[in-house]
Order: sequence, then structure tokens, then C-alpha cells
Amino acid sequence: MIVDAPLDSSGSGRGEERAPSALRRAGLREALAADDDGRIDEARLRDPNRDPESGVIGAAGLVRAGGAIAARVGALIADGHRPLVLGGDCAILPGICRALPPATDLWFVDAHPDFLDGATSPTGEAADMDLSVVTGYGPAAAVGPQGALIEPSRVHLLGHRPATDESSRFEAGRIDPAIHQVNAAEVRRRGAATVGTHLAANGEGPAWLHLDLDVVDPRDLPAVTYPEPDGLPWADLMALVTPLARADRLLGMSVTDLNTDEDPDGRHTRRVVEVLAEMLGD
Repeated sequence: MIVDAPLDSSGSGRGEERAPSALRRAGLREALAADDDGRIDEARLRDPNRDPESGVIGAAGLVRAGGAIAARVGALIADGHRPLVLGGDCAILPGICRALPPATDLWFVDAHPDFLDGATSPTGEAADMDLSVVTGYGPAAAVGPQGALIEPSRVHLLGHRPATDESSRFEAGRIDPAIHQVNAAEVRRRGAATVGTHLAANGEGPAWLHLDLDVVDPRDLPAVTYPEPDGLPWADLMALVTPLARADRLLGMSVTDLNTDEDPDGRHTRRVVEVLAEMLGD
């Protein structure tokens, strides 16, 4: 079941907001032979201003969007569906996590740890801080007064870039040590298929898979908002994510950060469709 959550946490209507529609036009639903649950219309942000108290852009709108996302995802899971949520950016994650049952594992595949907060984020975008929010370290203004939504020890942070400068080292220092981390260099060293297969085969209870496409090396996928060098090539991403996407205990998957502003001829969007079809196909 595909559902669109076109949330762009800059509040300015960047290309991430148009990504779900672009993926559909490129044939994603047909490639997956998936049912269609439409779009979460409330999952949009039209306030580009930082909240003076929390430092988060469009804080009130984010809470409303998160509530709408939680309601839709929760209903789909309750009806026995395995939703594929198309973002938007990573600010959709707190809303998704609000819908998940207790003791859910989070497989978080991203170029960035997303562990800043309203004071430390240079942009104020909730996509800078979604993992910190869902583990209880980010501003409540980005999600509402729920507190931690995922236990840090149940989080697996995969494919992020090693900290190389003062800013990234600061962010890395904020990460709860209970979070399991395998950065992009380590994924390549161990073998992407080995990492993904081991993770899919271990653990109990439900899991959610979150894929931020900026985990892909920008030489393969430049059409993201915040590209980072030394990422995973497409082949490694597919080897890592395919066993996770096909795990029996998976509740669903979210895909974020395709920036259509950076893909004028649509070729990168079509490549994303091909990759998702291969990952999720039988």
C-alpha cells in the first residue's frame, strides 16, 4: 500500500514535496503492483519561520502534519497493510513512529544521523533532528508531548558518513550510545549484503525501515537536498536494504529526500523507481 506524505520541513515547498507525485508519474505503483492509499493532504508545511522558543521551522504545522501521518499509517497497519510512505523529507518520521507499536525496531538508513535539535540545527528544519526527536533527545515542538517514541537501543543507524569536521563531530557526540551504528565506510568494509542480511535475521518483534536517499553516493544520485560524499553506490544500497525490506517482521517503509528540483529530466526519479521495485519485488 502506497501513501504520500509530501512534507518538506523547510516550509518553502522544495522539490521533496513533489517527490511522491514524481515517483507515481514514473510508474512506481505499477512497478510494485501496489494498492494506493492516496495522499495525506495535511502533511504539508507552509510556514518557513523558525519558532522562537523551540528553534524549529513551522513547529505547530509539524505537529499537525505528524498527527495526520500517524493516523493514516496506524490505520493501514491495523488493517494488515505494510505501508510504503513516500516523503517529503525525514520530518515525516516522528509521525510514523507515533503509529508504531511499543518495542518496534527502527532501521534508519541515512547519510546523516539527524541528531541535532532546534538550537544546534543550522537550518531549523525538522529533518535535521528527526532521529533525536523520536528517541527523546529532540524538541517536543517537532512532535508534540509524546516523549521518546523509539527506544534508542532499538535503533540501527546505517550508512551515515563518518564525522570529519567540527559540526559533524558535535552531532555525533549527541547520539545516544545505545544506538547501533554502522557508517557507510563500515558497511562497505563488512559487505553491504552481510550487514543487511544479519540485521534482518536477528531481533524479535516488529520493525520499520526508513530510507533517506541521500545515503546514496551523489555520483549515483545527486538529486537530493543535502548530498554527502563517500556514500553507498546503488549496488551496495540494494544489497543492504533488500533483506530489510523483505523481512517478515517489517511493518512498513518510508522513503525520503528525492529532490525533484535537482532532477529536471526525471532520470534520477526513474532510477529510484527501478531500485525500489527491485528491493520490494518478490
